[in-house]
Amino acid sequence: MTTHSTGAPDGALVLPGRDAAPAGLLVGDARDPRIRVLLVEDDDGDALLVDEHFQDAGLDVDLTWVRTLDEAVERLDVDCVLLDLGLPDAMGLGALDRLLAAGAPAVVVLTGLSGTDVGVRAVAAGAQDYLVKGEVDGELLGRSVRYAVQRRRLEDTDRALYRSLVRANEMTRLERALLPNPLVHDARIEVQVGYRAGRDGLLGGDFYDVVECTDGRVLAMVGDVCGHGPDEAALGATLRTAWRTLVLADTPTDAILGLLERVLVAERSRPEVFTTVSMVAVSPDGTSADLYLAGHPVPILLGPPSTTLPNHLRGRALGVPVSGGWDPCHLELGEAWRVMLYTDGVLEATVGGGRERVGKAGLLAVVDATLASGRLDLVDHVLQQVRLIHGGELVDDTAVVVLGRGA
Repeated sequence: MTTHSTGAPDGALVLPGRDAAPAGLLVGDARDPRIRVLLVEDDDGDALLVDEHFQDAGLDVDLTWVRTLDEAVERLDVDCVLLDLGLPDAMGLGALDRLLAAGAPAVVVLTGLSGTDVGVRAVAAGAQDYLVKGEVDGELLGRSVRYAVQRRRLEDTDRALYRSLVRANEMTRLERALLPNPLVHDARIEVQVGYRAGRDGLLGGDFYDVVECTDGRVLAMVGDVCGHGPDEAALGATLRTAWRTLVLADTPTDAILGLLERVLVAERSRPEVFTTVSMVAVSPDGTSADLYLAGHPVPILLGPPSTTLPNHLRGRALGVPVSGGWDPCHLELGEAWRVMLYTDGVLEATVGGGRERVGKAGLLAVVDATLASGRLDLVDHVLQQVRLIHGGELVDDTAVVVLGRGA
């Protein structure tokens, strides 16, 4: 196989006697298996010798040659860099440090010094290999470049795997904080919870919790931090933890949202971040409840037919700098009832991926169809059906809580 050189960028040199890459052939493309090598060498004779070594090795290489480190850092879209440590604008390991800091791929150091520890120190500093110029032949150079490229790819794969594991561990910790186990001991109280991450698989700012108080009240809530990403997820976890702490501390129910807003304002990363919340506080005898709405979608009283709960006392979202608080709407529920709280991911899901949204009417239809089927896994089935209507994973993350009491 012959050695090929690329059409050189401005300032780079194509070694004489070599054909340029055929027109339309992308270097590094799946159609072009050649190794892209950048030679950083200011000596013409050494550069030509490197080219001849590649020919002798039969290694299919796209070789670009530059004389200075300044030129090299602008042309690092290659598989391997052959770096001379004696350049007009850089000497010694400082050249390697600068190249690596600029994002160089695999680097093989060329040194004219035999019997010194320069090469060893270069490898310790981040080079994949080192070669002594006077001791190099085609076979050695070809093998060194191939191995250097493969080692660097393995290193990149290991780093990507490590980052993936770290991210998974972070998501697990956030998930535990965002999605706790309900703290309810009354056997008459039914609790179902569900969560689906959005299309990108990352946890967002949706959160929920259900806690039974020492006096027999049961409080449930769902919340949604505006925006998506790790900052929103972390804030949601903080707010969820603060809410449970307030409930366990027997904070008066009508003071919880105000205190939660204070936590939000103190912890949010930007002043425009707000959070919506719906909260239900069930009386100790389980037959009535107070509904608090902070800019959040109205919960559903399950039927059939299912209906949305009253929303005439809906308050502002937490963190929005306007006047107004959160007055409770009293609900007489009776001996047997079930209420569904949810975040807006289920409402904003589209029908078949088009522009029409599921909305409240669509969600009510899904809920009643699920109830009619007699399924016990109500929350999971509702989320599954909304996903099927949407035609894939939902764009937004979604949390759903069903709270109920049997007769």
